Amino acid sequence: MENHPKRADARDTVRVYEGQAAFFDATRPQVLFEKAWLDRFLALVPEGGQVLDIGCGTGRPIAAYLRDKGMCVTGIDAAAPMIERARRHAPEGDWRVADMRDLELGQVFDGALSWDAFFHLTAAEQRSVIPRLARHLKPGAPLLLTVGPSAGEAFGHVGTDPVYHASLSRDEYATRLAEAGLSVVSFLAEDPDCDYHSVLLARRDQAP
Repeated sequence: MENHPKRADARDTVRVYEGQAAFFDATRPQVLFEKAWLDRFLALVPEGGQVLDIGCGTGRPIAAYLRDKGMCVTGIDAAAPMIERARRHAPEGDWRVADMRDLELGQVFDGALSWDAFFHLTAAEQRSVIPRLARHLKPGAPLLLTVGPSAGEAFGHVGTDPVYHASLSRDEYATRLAEAGLSVVSFLAEDPDCDYHSVLLARRDQAP
């Protein structure tokens, strides 16, 4: 997570993305440096599976890649201008304005991911959201998250606006996920082959 000289408030994150949607859409790299992790995730999803993209932004490049791989993608984002742009890029897609902190879609998915979104939640919010995400997963379904390399807070930026980041420790993620019925498959802090993102791949436990 990138430090920023001006502190950010977690309560401002949605507002920042609403105001910076055009900038984000214009400057978000379309080179898929996330591909290796996305492919590990997809290896755990059945062909043509239903995938939930949490914090999907404008729907590209990640949701677009998942769709190209034959997945049926539902993209959610708390910032309505991001969803508006996703609908322009892929009008046939399933795009919804929704906040993961109170997510209740009434359906379960073959996989879910939150790339560069989950880590904008506070530590307390992450603890409460993990079981909420688990309830949206079928037995055996993977969950892919970008987190921090260790417990703490950091501050990045979107355009000219500072934005808040937080993380639990690796051990606490494992504990919280286990309590929600998921097991950690892989965790790599500051992966040099993925633009130094810290990535966590977990999987919903199979039903007994």
